Amino acid sequence: MEDIRAAQSLIADLAIRTPLVRLNVDDAPAEIYLKLENLQPINSFKIRGAGNAMRQADPGQLAKGVWTASAGNMAQGVAWCARQLGHKCRVVVPDHAPQAKLDAMARLGAKYVKVPFAEWFEVLQTRHFDGMDGFFIHPVSNPHVLAGNGTIGLEIYEDLPDVDVVVIPFGGGGLSCGIASALRALNPDIKIYACEVETAAPVAASFRAGRAMKIDYQPSFVDGIGSPMVLEEMWPLVQQLLDGSLTVSVDETAKALRLIAERNRVIAEGAGAVSAAVALSGQAGTGKVVCVVSGGNIDTEKLTAILQGDVP
Repeated sequence: MEDIRAAQSLIADLAIRTPLVRLNVDDAPAEIYLKLENLQPINSFKIRGAGNAMRQADPGQLAKGVWTASAGNMAQGVAWCARQLGHKCRVVVPDHAPQAKLDAMARLGAKYVKVPFAEWFEVLQTRHFDGMDGFFIHPVSNPHVLAGNGTIGLEIYEDLPDVDVVVIPFGGGGLSCGIASALRALNPDIKIYACEVETAAPVAASFRAGRAMKIDYQPSFVDGIGSPMVLEEMWPLVQQLLDGSLTVSVDETAKALRLIAERNRVIAEGAGAVSAAVALSGQAGTGKVVCVVSGGNIDTEKLTAILQGDVP
C-alpha cells in the first residue's frame, strides 16, 4: 500500500482520475458500475504503470531510452510517458496487434518491431530482444507497474467503499494484481475476480489445476487480454490476491461492448468490455459490482461491425 500511495502522487500529472459510473441497464443481475480507464489520455490504464516505472527509475537507466513488449496499450502508455518526460521509446509487438494501436504508437513517437506471437511472448519471459537496449519496462510484472495499476484500486474504494465485487480483465495479471493489492489492504472482504474470454483463458485453467497452466490460445477481436499461459512469476500473486477467473464467450463480449456504447455512450475495446460481459452474465453476483473498463482502443472497422450486431 505504501508503494501504491507513492505511485498515486508520482503519476498525478500523467494519469487522470477516471470516473466510476453506473451502467444504464435496468434489468441487470447486479448494480453494475464501470471504472472508465478508457478515458485516460491514451485510452487505457497502462499510462499509470508506465508513468510510475519511469518516475521511479534512476535517470542513468533512461539515458538510452525505454522499450517494452506490448500488443498495443502498454506500448502507448510507455510511448506517451516517454514523450512527456523526454525519452526515446521502442516496442516489440506481436503480429496480430491491431492497426489502431500501431498507428497510435507511431503518433506518439514510438518505433516498433513486429514479430510472430510466440517470439513476442518469449520476450515477456526472457526480457530480452536482440537489438533493443535501454530501460526495459515489463508490461506485467515490474513492481512499479503493479503499484501504478494499484492506484485504480484506491480510486474505486474511495468512490464506492461498499463495493462487493470487482471484476478485472486479465492479460498478464499486472492490472488485476495491482488493483487487488490495494483492495485487499483496504477491505479483504471484497471479492476480486479476473475475467477472460473462453478462447484465451489460462487463469481459469490454472485455478482449476492449482498451478500455472498452458492453454490452446485462440486470438479474437479481444486482443488486449489473453495469452497461452500465466507467467510463472505472476502465478503466486494471482493465487494469493484473486478469488478466481470468470469467463465469457467472444459473442457475449461483443454484446456487452455494444450495450455499453448504446446505453452509456462509452467506447470500450474487447478487453475492456469483458468485465461488463461477466457482470451482465450474473457470474459476479447480485451486489455492487465494479467492472474495470481497461481500454477503448479498437479498430473503427471492428467497432462498426459490433455496433451493427456482428462479431468481427
